[in-house]
Amino acid sequence: MVVYAGQGDARRSMALLWRSGEPGEARPGPKPGLSVDAIVDAAIEVADSEGMAALSMRKVGERLGRTGMALYTYVPSKGELVDLMYDRALAELPASYDLDAGWRAALTAWAEQTLAFYLRHPWMLQVSQARPVLGPNEFALLESLVSVLRGTGLGPRRVRGMVALLFDFVRGAAATVAESRQAATATGVSDEEWWQARASLLEEVAPGFAGRFPQVRWVESDDSEPVGDEPYLEHRVSETFSIGLTVLLDGIETAAKAASRQPL
Repeated sequence: MVVYAGQGDARRSMALLWRSGEPGEARPGPKPGLSVDAIVDAAIEVADSEGMAALSMRKVGERLGRTGMALYTYVPSKGELVDLMYDRALAELPASYDLDAGWRAALTAWAEQTLAFYLRHPWMLQVSQARPVLGPNEFALLESLVSVLRGTGLGPRRVRGMVALLFDFVRGAAATVAESRQAATATGVSDEEWWQARASLLEEVAPGFAGRFPQVRWVESDDSEPVGDEPYLEHRVSETFSIGLTVLLDGIETAAKAASRQPL
C-alpha cells in the first residue's frame, strides 16, 4: 500500500503543517479540548497499532471519544491528516547531532536512530517519497542531516546525492524488517515454516543447485546465526545494515579526501 502525501487542499494542508490560521481550540460542545494536535496524535496511535490501511476519520474519532464528523472542523480530510501525521512523527528524531567525534560518528548515529524510528512507525514507510510533505519537521530532519554532511567539506551537489542515498538505504533496510514482521500475520505462515517448506524442496526440484549457482553458494557460505530469539531475517538485515553503512561511509570519506586535494 502506497500513500501519497499532499492529496488534501494545498493551502489548508500547508497552513495546518505550519500552524498558521489554525482553527480556535475553544469550541462549544460537551467535550472541550479537541485540537489538531490531539487528532494527529490519535491518528498516529491508530496507524502504529493497526497499520495505515486501518486509518480513517471514524477510527480516529472513536479513539478520542468523538464521531468522525467532529474532526472535520479541525482537519478537513484524511488527505491533510496523513500529511500532519507524517510530519508530527518526524519530531521524534533529533534536531541536531554532536559533531565533536566527527561527521562519521554523527552519520552513524543518524542512520541507526532513523532506522529505529521507522521500525517504531512502519506506516511511515508507506508514505511515498515522490511528493514530500513540506512540513517543519521534515525540513528540520533534512537540516540536521545536511549539517552533518557539510562536515565532509563536499559541495551541495554531492551532499544532495548523499542525502538521497542515505535515506534510501535506511528506508530500504527498515522496509525489509517491517515486511518480515508483518508477513506471518498477513499470510498465516511463520518465517521458519516458510523457509523449511521450500529449502527442503530445493535440492529435489533443482538437482545440483550448488553446482549451477556456485557464486550464490559461496556468498551464503559465511553466515552467522541469530542470537537468542532474534528472527533470522532481522538478524540478516542488522548485519547487512552495519556492513552497508560502513561501505557508504567509506565512500563518502574517500570522496571527501579526493575533493580536499582538488586545487582551489
